[in-house]
Amino acid sequence: MKQIRPSDQTAKSGTSLLGKSILLCATVGGVGYVPIFPGTVGTLAAVPISFGLNRLAAVSLLLAGVTLVVAIFFAIHLSTRAAVLLQQKDPAAIVIDEVVGFLAANFAAPSTVAGLITTFLLFRFFDIAKVFPASRLERLPGGAGIVLDDVMAGIYTFAVMRLLLAWGMP
Repeated sequence: MKQIRPSDQTAKSGTSLLGKSILLCATVGGVGYVPIFPGTVGTLAAVPISFGLNRLAAVSLLLAGVTLVVAIFFAIHLSTRAAVLLQQKDPAAIVIDEVVGFLAANFAAPSTVAGLITTFLLFRFFDIAKVFPASRLERLPGGAGIVLDDVMAGIYTFAVMRLLLAWGMP
């Protein structure tokens, strides 16, 4: 039987520095604690991060792609840990999933106001609608279930936006 050390117990309670740091990151600086529409507010918090990633993509698409993949794995890890700390399967306060989902949705996109608004609205639609296979991904255990449905919503949005851009819209 595994002994739980006091430091492990404290980290699991969310009162340790590590626990607080995990929750701070998973809630994107506490944005996830807003009382109404935390997912939408989390997506809004993703916009400046997305601009940064897109600037990196303009310099090196490969480096930006690797950064996105690393961010997704990091979000899965943080979401797993935060869900344990909050003792819930998919706490609304965890919004790092919206951030990485929106990063995927807006990846390497041109910076226009109309494009950004369209991407935002499409992402929120696909995130809420849980179009297959996102509905299945949401059932995965731990952080994978928390994050990967949002990444799928981001992929759907990315595809629709590429079609719209090819047709000369937004």
